[in-house]
Amino acid sequence: GEALEVNREVNCVTDFIHGCEDQLQKLKKQKEKGLLYGIPISIKDQINCKGHISSGGMVKFLGQVKEEDSVIVQVLKHQGGIPFVKTNVPQTMINYDCSNPIFGQTLNPLNPQKSPGGSSGGEGALIAGGGSILGIGSDVAGSIRLPSSFCGLCGLKPTGNRISPAGCSDRPFVLTVTGMLGPMARDVDSLALCMKALLCQEMFQLDPTVPPIPFNDQVRLRGSPM
Repeated sequence: GEALEVNREVNCVTDFIHGCEDQLQKLKKQKEKGLLYGIPISIKDQINCKGHISSGGMVKFLGQVKEEDSVIVQVLKHQGGIPFVKTNVPQTMINYDCSNPIFGQTLNPLNPQKSPGGSSGGEGALIAGGGSILGIGSDVAGSIRLPSSFCGLCGLKPTGNRISPAGCSDRPFVLTVTGMLGPMARDVDSLALCMKALLCQEMFQLDPTVPPIPFNDQVRLRGSPM
């Protein structure tokens, strides 16, 4: 409900992920409760979800419904998280604003005259507006960090190849800097919990190219960079 409200005001959601209610019912029956049990999670447009498109704000991708969940979505679900909406991006995702010809302009909920930043702008706007408590964005040159800054949130661009990018729709050209998926939320503890949940056996098995290094709580508690 909150997400719908925020979306009406700032136009940040591109799609609602069907089946999230069924997933919650299924989770309730499981003995093992994951680290993200029952948490609704918003995901950036380019992160593939079975039965949905990943448009990148480009008309040419509108007909391409994805056959399966990306690795990150599989891991979030494994940890009990519930991906429930996909969020807006600028066309091609190489822009610090958040507008495209399909879904239009996303506004900043703190000030509708301003941009929420990009390219994870829909995430920034939805979380800052109170429509989501945890989101997954992606960052090559600031695409998590800028919207987090513009919207007064916390965001993390993890080290290259720390989280599996498998099953995410790439930008239409090759970049020399490693793009990374990463969490966005209202506080650092939420980012840490999300990273801890993602860096699990399930991810290392689904994508053997990711170094199997679990989250180090000690490093975080020392106040050193994660």
